[in-house]
Amino acid sequence: ISNAEARQPGKAPNFSVNWTVGDSAIEIINATTGKDELGRPSRLCKHALYCRWMRVHGKVPPHLLRTKITKPTTYHESKLAAKEYQAAKARLFTAFIKAGLGAWVEKPTEQDQFSLTP
Repeated sequence: ISNAEARQPGKAPNFSVNWTVGDSAIEIINATTGKDELGRPSRLCKHALYCRWMRVHGKVPPHLLRTKITKPTTYHESKLAAKEYQAAKARLFTAFIKAGLGAWVEKPTEQDQFSLTP
């Protein structure tokens, strides 16, 4: 072992914790349900992140956008239109295979086929 403090693999915990500067408190999420103890989805769930992204995206003048889609209708469409994201994802998948870690298991695209309702 090159690092005596290296993470020892084992059973993953049944919860996750997140916090960033500006958050009023940590968020503890049930790893099975993706929700907190009150049944609310994580502030890091796809829907919450997409809401934030759309707010920022809506403030960018159309002539500065790197995509022809000025107002994506679904989360999936937004991800497909993000060329830098797609390139980085492809490099990550290739790196996993080259490192002998296997192929990334993707969830069904149907999970990304949602839009934001006003």
